[in-house]
Amino acid sequence: MLKKIPNILTIGRIIIVPFFVLAFYLPGFYGDLTALILFIIASFTDFLDGMLARMFGVESKLGELLDPIADKIIVAAALILLVMDGTIRNYEVIAAIIILTREILISGLREFLAKGKIKLPVSNLAKLKTVLQMVSIAFLLSGDTGNKIINFQDYNAQTIGIILLWLSAALTLFTGYDYMRKGIVHAMSEDSKD
Repeated sequence: MLKKIPNILTIGRIIIVPFFVLAFYLPGFYGDLTALILFIIASFTDFLDGMLARMFGVESKLGELLDPIADKIIVAAALILLVMDGTIRNYEVIAAIIILTREILISGLREFLAKGKIKLPVSNLAKLKTVLQMVSIAFLLSGDTGNKIINFQDYNAQTIGIILLWLSAALTLFTGYDYMRKGIVHAMSEDSKD
């Protein structure tokens, strides 16, 4: 049973996505709160499934396949919804595009390297990027309710969320460059063998 828990959490994170999208469109306090809670649950299961898999030594190929997909689906859905409703707007959209582009590039890179049985371990900086990204999205999802709770001087929940989004976009560029450099070095070494 222990072997199945990490995969159940990962699959649960994928199942949460349509409910999260529906909750996002609920109006007012309960809509903000429901979408926020679902996103926090999904984010927490991202941390929990990997930790449990390592702790119990039950890492699986299914988990290896589904975990990054589940992460990208929830983040992409949240960012797209926040852009659509104008929470992320104007030049702030660039930060969202940077994050989404990096996710696509790294997915392709991981797939390419997997063919050569080369793993691309997640760096501590990439983990920090993920935490900042999830926290920024959570602040942005809190909506007007979050702004009423967090509002001191020029900083409300939305402002803090946008600042953290830009910080995570900056880390995204840095960690994405590092991963791409490793991938290009590997690709060039493979080409030189031919």
